[in-house]
Amino acid sequence: MTIGAVCALLRREFPDISISKIRYLEDQKLLSPRRTEGGYRLYSSADVTRLRTILRLQRDEFLPLRVIRQELAAGRADEDEAPEGEPRRTRRIAISAPAAERWSLDQMLEQSGAEESLVRELEEYGVLAARGRGAAAGYDPIEMEIVRVAAELARFGVAARNMRVLRTSTDREAVLIEQVVGPALRSRNGERRKEAVTALESMAAVVSQLKHLMLVRDLRKLVQGP
Repeated sequence: MTIGAVCALLRREFPDISISKIRYLEDQKLLSPRRTEGGYRLYSSADVTRLRTILRLQRDEFLPLRVIRQELAAGRADEDEAPEGEPRRTRRIAISAPAAERWSLDQMLEQSGAEESLVRELEEYGVLAARGRGAAAGYDPIEMEIVRVAAELARFGVAARNMRVLRTSTDREAVLIEQVVGPALRSRNGERRKEAVTALESMAAVVSQLKHLMLVRDLRKLVQGP
């Protein structure tokens, strides 16, 4: 398909899709359509699947392009396509694997583009927490993404103190999940603990999806009225 045909195909699900946006994603090395001898782009069904996945990850999970690139490298585009009539697979986040990579405050500020004052406020209100103490303190990849997203919210005028609401919400959700899988996680049986970790990761993804759906439902009321 041509780039115009791809836009027309995806516009129903993504009303803000445009040719320039698709070209931008190509410039970011997220798409590699075939080109004719005359230089025209031609998109295969696999290219469209990949593009649909990118747009969904941006819209539904608010992931930055760097993380989306990692998801695609892990085969996310293939997993996102479900048979017609069946729901797409819920994204599972690896919780059991400890993050070996750590960034200092200066490195995180450089990578995220956030202001130091925002990071300090996020720590003050419990939204962010450095790992370790003293000179060994650092931020893992999850903390880095928290700062990126918090910086995006800050651009909309949401102060760090207001993000405590989200922190409180996640604390309650963590307690709920812990009540379900906690006993198995504390088991002396290695196989049972392994199954509990799998359940923990799956529940985290499902809870995240449910929260998103309820948020969309409530926000639609603001737009559509009672």
